[in-house]
Parts: sequence; structure tokens; C-alpha cells
Amino acid sequence: MTVKLFTPYTIKNVTFKNRIVMSPMCMYASANQNGNITDWHFIHYGSRAVGQVGLIMMEATAVSPEGRTTYEDLGIWNDEHMEGLKRVVDIVHAYGSKIGIQLAHAGRKAKLDEVILAPSAIAAEGIKEPKEMTTEEIDDIINKYKQAARRVKEVGFDVIEIHAAHGYLINEFLSPLTNRRTDEYGGSEEKRYRFLKEVIQAIRSEWNGPLFTRISAREYHEEGNTPDTYVRYAKKMKEQGIDLIDCSSGGLVRVAIDVYPGYQVRAAEQIRKEAEIATGAVGLITTGIQAEEILKNERADLVFIGRELLRNPYWVRIAAEQLNTVIDYYPKSYQNIGASWFPFNKK
Repeated sequence: MTVKLFTPYTIKNVTFKNRIVMSPMCMYASANQNGNITDWHFIHYGSRAVGQVGLIMMEATAVSPEGRTTYEDLGIWNDEHMEGLKRVVDIVHAYGSKIGIQLAHAGRKAKLDEVILAPSAIAAEGIKEPKEMTTEEIDDIINKYKQAARRVKEVGFDVIEIHAAHGYLINEFLSPLTNRRTDEYGGSEEKRYRFLKEVIQAIRSEWNGPLFTRISAREYHEEGNTPDTYVRYAKKMKEQGIDLIDCSSGGLVRVAIDVYPGYQVRAAEQIRKEAEIATGAVGLITTGIQAEEILKNERADLVFIGRELLRNPYWVRIAAEQLNTVIDYYPKSYQNIGASWFPFNKK
């Protein structure tokens, strides 16, 4: 019997050795507050590559200084960031995993002293009021996504993910809750999509590899976007060359969310079927059995794992045990340890 979680998956000539993706999670570890990689990142991402995750997604990486959520976020707004990023890429590749980077701009959720930018001057709860972006500032940010994509290509990443979720800048443009503009970037669903449309165009002008978009498929507000909205948006993204929709939810406005295992999977399933585009499922997916069910029932194409990979960099091996399958590509140094208690010797 084929275990789908451990079958390869190929997008645009890039093959992941399994369907397991490390979800992008901010580490707030750029200690010098300059957006640069630190030793923490080499260890953090390298250990998940040793653990044999198929695709490791780096955390939200700001395309401009004011686009950081905090001063400790990673950046890719100038060429000085490239050396550290390349070392991370080389470490991950050395252990057989692929690596992607999530390009981001925090918008109104930036917790910075400087002026922060958003589609409309509507403050996020607990954060100062942002400046409504002019069309010139919009053009400038779109160009920064383009330049970031150029750097990504030069560094040697395998995947780019556009962060359009969790209440950050692109999500703010997409939602009627935070976009009250009356120009060409707001006032209708089509116009609210325009900013993301132009970001995709800018990135695609520099990047022909796999391109994902992370979305908040549900905003948990009666006037907010829903999976039905994102089916329509996903069709547009597919036409523009987006390869996969990473389906998260929430983060735009502070509301109580009923969280339970796999609580976001239904959105990934709906968008996959109705927009006919590949999707990634994420959100309290904790076991190999749960991940396999999602894939075997064709609810998503990839499974994004967050907290479990923070708790255990070697979750891939545990998932294989749960599915009664053997992984033959683990490092020999781990396979050959003789202690009977060591998890890599249970098969």
C-alpha cells in the first residue's frame, strides 16, 4: 500500500521528496535588528533538513524595512541579506530538502516606531494608526517585491511564497474590512485584488520557479472574506501562474476562533476542488495518520506542519512509524546509533 505522505511531489521541475512542508513561522531572531540571518537560523532550519522535511518554508521575510512586524524580523530588502540567506539554503540542500522563502510586508500590523503603511488608515487593535498608501507608495512596494524575487533567485531558493494572510499588507488590500479605498485599489472585489495581482506580476517577471500564495481563507467576520471569496481569487491567481494556495485563516481582526485538529482543512479542500488548483493544508495537523487522511482523500496536495516541527525536528520519522512505513533516506549517523531507545531504530 502506497503511503501518499511519503511520495514525491513535483512543481515546475522542483521535486520534494515527500509531501511534508515546514510551515513558515516567525522566529524574531535577527538580534542586530538589521534583517540579517543569525546562527539561530542555521541551526533552526538545518535541523529540520536533517529531519528530512520535504520542503522547508522560511519565515516571513520583509521586502522593506517598514514591512517588518518587529525589528527582529528577517529581511530581504537589500543585497547585504543575501550572504546569510545563501548559507541557510546551502545547509538545507546539503541534507536533501528543498527550501522556500515567504515574502512579506506587515502593513498595519508593523510594531515599529516609524510610519507604517496600509491600504486605509484603519488601525489594528493595539497598534498605532497606519498611513494610507499613495499610489506612488504602492508602486514602490510592488517594485520591492520584484527586487526581492531577484535576490531569491540569485540566492538559490526553490520556492517563493507570497504572504497574503494573517492580516498583513496583502490581506489588508484583499479584505473589505481593512480596504476602504475608492481608487483603482479598492471599492470592489476586483479592485481589492489588484495589489496582489500586480505583486504576482512583479515577482513572475523575475522568478519562473514554484510560486505559492498563503491566504487567510476565512476572516471569521460576517463582512469579511470567506472560502467562497477565495475560490474566486484562487482562479485569478491560477491564471497568473500561482502553483499552490497555502490555506490558513484568521489574523485580520481579533476574534475568537474555534480551533480544533484540522480546522482549516475544509477551506483547502473547497479551493482545491472548485478553483482546480493545488492546495496546502495547515492548522493543528499533528500526526502522520491525520496527514495521510488529508492527502488520500484529496483534500490537499501538501501538508504544512508548524507546532509539531517546533516540538520535534524529527517529526517526519515519527509520522513514518505511525503509518508503518520505513524511510531509507535518513542520515547514516542516526540510522547506525545502537541504543534501542533511539527513535530511528524502531524499524
